[in-house]
Amino acid sequence: MRVCFRSSVKPSQIPEYRRRHAAVWPEMLRELKAAGWNNYSLFLADDGLLVGYVECDDFDAARARMALTEVNARWQAEMATLFDDDTQAPDQGFLQLTEIFNLEDQLSAANDAEVNHQPQKEQS
Repeated sequence: MRVCFRSSVKPSQIPEYRRRHAAVWPEMLRELKAAGWNNYSLFLADDGLLVGYVECDDFDAARARMALTEVNARWQAEMATLFDDDTQAPDQGFLQLTEIFNLEDQLSAANDAEVNHQPQKEQS
């Protein structure tokens, strides 16, 4: 499944947020991968809008697996002061967005529809 979420970094903390994400702890990277986070990216706007994208089998399960790791607890504690809502761990404040369009899915459906609606060739 593809998952997109948003959150908000304090504008005054954007340089620090960028610095920390330029070199994420290797153990954090390994735990994310082991927990099923694939093709994970973060995008940050100048006003602090943070958008994340991840591919995984089950987002809730992937988040739950990360919640069990010691490195994630340390990472979330270190990141918390950089977010607008610093009363909760940043990964608990993600607002998941609903996917409404995917090019590959629609192309596949369109191609399937074309194949199913083509006239049958006569057999000799």
